[in-house]
Amino acid sequence: MPLRIELIGSPYGNTPKNRATVAALGLRKLHSTVIQEDNPTIRGMIRKVAHLLKVEVVEAAPVEAAAAPVADPAVEAEAPKPKRKPKAKATEE
Repeated sequence: MPLRIELIGSPYGNTPKNRATVAALGLRKLHSTVIQEDNPTIRGMIRKVAHLLKVEVVEAAPVEAAAAPVADPAVEAEAPKPKRKPKAKATEE
């Protein structure tokens, strides 16, 4: 089951290792939330910085991820590529 993790305490003022753990969980700003799969690695990270987090078990995967538009590779291949201007060569005088 996925876990919803919210950053409720500032990582600043903590050790660099704790700040790195918060960043590795995908949290950047206060009150930002991420959905992570429940596995021993994530559980260990949560345990290390539990004083900064609020964790909830999510019953179903978020619908937003499944609704993302899928690009058609055939359409992308037909799109013209922008032309680059050649770099001006430096002349020695």
